[in-house]
Amino acid sequence: METLRQIYDHRVSSGALHGDPGQLAVLDPLERIREMLEQGQPEKRGLFRRKAAPQAVRGLYMWGGVGRGKSMLMDLFYDHVAIEAKRRVHFHAFMQEVHASLHKVRQSGQQDALRQVAEQLAGSLKLLCFDEMQITDITDAMIVGRLFDMMFAQGVCVVTTSNRVPDDLYKDGLQRELFLPFIATIKDRLDVHHLASPNDYRQNRLSGAEVYFSPADAAARDAMQEIWEDFTGGTGAPLVLRVQGRDVELPQFHNGVARAQFWDLCGKMLGPADYLAVADAVRVLILENIPRLSRNNFNEAKRFVTLIDALYEAKVRLICSAAAQPEMLYAEGAGAFEFERTASRLREMQDVNWGKQD
Repeated sequence: METLRQIYDHRVSSGALHGDPGQLAVLDPLERIREMLEQGQPEKRGLFRRKAAPQAVRGLYMWGGVGRGKSMLMDLFYDHVAIEAKRRVHFHAFMQEVHASLHKVRQSGQQDALRQVAEQLAGSLKLLCFDEMQITDITDAMIVGRLFDMMFAQGVCVVTTSNRVPDDLYKDGLQRELFLPFIATIKDRLDVHHLASPNDYRQNRLSGAEVYFSPADAAARDAMQEIWEDFTGGTGAPLVLRVQGRDVELPQFHNGVARAQFWDLCGKMLGPADYLAVADAVRVLILENIPRLSRNNFNEAKRFVTLIDALYEAKVRLICSAAAQPEMLYAEGAGAFEFERTASRLREMQDVNWGKQD
């Protein structure tokens, strides 16, 4: 059986990947986890000995800048762990599942709903892989520590990617002191590895490529579909973000790349906290069919300005189609003068170097 390093080397030799020292350094920790999971836990035998509690294999917390290959390495690892009891899920989607299950269990009147949910989620799992662990909602922050403690106690190994070092999870969040024990649990139960690659491969895909399409016609739709397929292989699923008790849905999402219509994000009563959560969850946003803005859609225009501000500050790569060039999107009416800053930011975000990490 080939090791992960051998599989990686074959892909480099074939030209499917570029060899990267930062990525290579993660392969040995992943291989350790793979071997231990495939070997399984030896049974402790004895005439009067109780069956031993399952011991979770020590997992991995892989963090680093966007486009460094974290999701690719997770794919490589997950696809080649030869066990059935495994699952891969985006962290936000997982937490949505947790909240839905908690609601159902509480309605039945059963005691300690979180314990029952943890047992249901863990089931017979030996490996749980998360894409992009991050905490933005206080309700998640308040339950995640105990939830993971119970899953670890049931023998679940966790491997996760994140854009943040553990100490920066839920940074500046409400009642963060109650969340700190979870950070300690991560450091205790998972090896923390910084994927320190100097290359942003996701950004390189767009080097020199057009990212702002106007007008939003059939040619623009075809071009954006091609970009979506290049990033995701054409696969995606809705991602629901829980923000201050509300659900914010991105219609299509895959490995940090989201796709939505203007009206999905700006036609609903969303606010700054919602757009900050989107910017935190997404590394590339494909936003389609931005209309001309005026007094007739003033509220939608204000939300669009707030969305662009959030994406800009978070260095999210924006690919969009619009009815006009940035300077002509909001040509007249109340708010046109204030929109000049947004138009300038839309221009800046088209630059080939936009979003590159230092």
